[in-house]
Amino acid sequence: MSVLTKICQEAVMHWGKDLQLNMAIEKANELIKAICKVKHNVNSHTVLNVAVEIADMEIMLEQLKIILYCRGAVEVWKEYKLKRLFQKLEEAVGSCQNH
Repeated sequence: MSVLTKICQEAVMHWGKDLQLNMAIEKANELIKAICKVKHNVNSHTVLNVAVEIADMEIMLEQLKIILYCRGAVEVWKEYKLKRLFQKLEEAVGSCQNH
């Protein structure tokens, strides 16, 4: 078990599932806001803010996997979606090379 998973399990046990689900919503919202700001003004401050919010969200995503018992499903879907993205890239690159 990784340090991340261990700490996240402890957080879920300490604060409870409902509070951590609310926290995941809050952190997702903060990441969305940071991305919107960086779209309008790319600078070291806005990029750093996105990095901070990505870190928060990655921690919350780990907690969501724990809360919802869906780590395996996430891995299966991630593999499927990566393959699909790769196929789309191949099609897009192939279509660009044919023009």
